[in-house]
Amino acid sequence: MDAPPYSAAAVDVLRLPAGTTEADRVAVEEPLEIRIGGQPVAVTMRTPGHDEELALGFCLSEGLRPGEARLPADLAANTIDVDAPGFDPARLQRSFYTSSSCGVCGKGALEAVAVEAPRVESGLTLPLPLVASLPERLCESQAAFAATGGLHATGLFSPAGEPLCVREDVGRHNALDKVVGWAFREELLPLAEHVLCVSGRLSFELVQKAAVAGCPVLVAVGAPSSLSVELAGDRGITLCGFVRGGSVNVYTEPWRIKS
Repeated sequence: MDAPPYSAAAVDVLRLPAGTTEADRVAVEEPLEIRIGGQPVAVTMRTPGHDEELALGFCLSEGLRPGEARLPADLAANTIDVDAPGFDPARLQRSFYTSSSCGVCGKGALEAVAVEAPRVESGLTLPLPLVASLPERLCESQAAFAATGGLHATGLFSPAGEPLCVREDVGRHNALDKVVGWAFREELLPLAEHVLCVSGRLSFELVQKAAVAGCPVLVAVGAPSSLSVELAGDRGITLCGFVRGGSVNVYTEPWRIKS
């Protein structure tokens, strides 16, 4: 399984203490300008590839209602144009999307997500061994990570553990946006009978995106934050962290995991 050529770049590296210079590969990082109706609304640093999916997933997580995404008419590099009828330019200025450094209080952030994402009402249950196996199944599809060691990944899985879509990116949020954008195009939203697995930690933003997508189970190799646990509980999402070596920590809605 080879990494796509647009996801990895060749560089020279000095190996110490051996003192040898060798060829290596690093993850590609480039800006992507997202336009709506030709108007720039956001710039994100991402790994090229599946840019249309990334733009759609980003817009969905921002509470917008996109139609389709495509290369702009002027064919500008690193740019995607999104159709979003009724788009209000002020929408992003008062967006419910919050970063770790935005200064928005936890209570306000939770209330904002609740406006955009209804509580996930899904009866999906999963056996513990399947949940425990998801990070390894995700890793098997991470060709660019295997080549560079510098990419995050998100995978969308069926209840049987079948990988339906795996996307890699230098940004963990971008990887999830790409998967959500793919699901949107496939008319799978809301993801009431699916599982999301991410390769890193569980931040508030990732849980927020899972809530907007209507996914009942979010699995991660790493640790959750306090606000991600609070949001998952509030939106009815089963949050599983530290999923490694056959063990799983379930922080919210544990009834969905059958041991």
